[in-house]
Amino acid sequence: MHSLHRENHLVERIGWLRAAVLGANDGIISTASLVVGVAAAAKSADEVMVAGVAGLVAGAMSMAAGEYVSVSSQSDTEQADMARERRELTEQPEAELDELTQIYVDRGVEPGLARQVAEQMTARDAFAAHSRDELGLAGHTIARPVQAALTSAATFAVGAAVPLAIAVMVPAALISWAVSAGSLICLGLLGAIGARIGGAEVLKPTVRVTFWGAFAMAATWAIGALVGHAV
Repeated sequence: MHSLHRENHLVERIGWLRAAVLGANDGIISTASLVVGVAAAAKSADEVMVAGVAGLVAGAMSMAAGEYVSVSSQSDTEQADMARERRELTEQPEAELDELTQIYVDRGVEPGLARQVAEQMTARDAFAAHSRDELGLAGHTIARPVQAALTSAATFAVGAAVPLAIAVMVPAALISWAVSAGSLICLGLLGAIGARIGGAEVLKPTVRVTFWGAFAMAATWAIGALVGHAV
């Protein structure tokens, strides 16, 4: 007989992984695009750095606020559903037991056995059983607004620091090309790492994030060049 073991499922990482990858991607793409666009229009490296630092701070705060508001809305919905479930378990326990039984039947369990399972799960922790099997809420799927906000802000700042560091290290005339090349390499690596951590195949996510990063930087460079020449 095999000994019991604890499996670490990749889906348990989905909450923080989503916020981390989204934050870092946005940090690199938006700040690199801003730096490239301003460099195409500005006459000094100082102007580029001021714009880049402002973009880092504003972007990190925006990511934190956006994630917090978005995930809080999800959390509010989850809390409302769980409150209603608690109320229904108190007011109509038999109907809830029937509902849980039917859930197991719909999943392929024989009706008599499904009833026994529902009764045992209810006796152990009725609310936990309904939260998981009726509402689909488990520990790794519960919305965590503060965690999402902090993760997004921190990873955005780390990602945004990449194009800024490159801009500091190269001559002003090379900022656009150096930042674009360095940021695309980092985006490709980030896409590959995110795919690896999430258990997905590597090539498609890497190509996807690199392509859209290149598109964003090219678009802002073109607009910056047009505005710079017009002014």
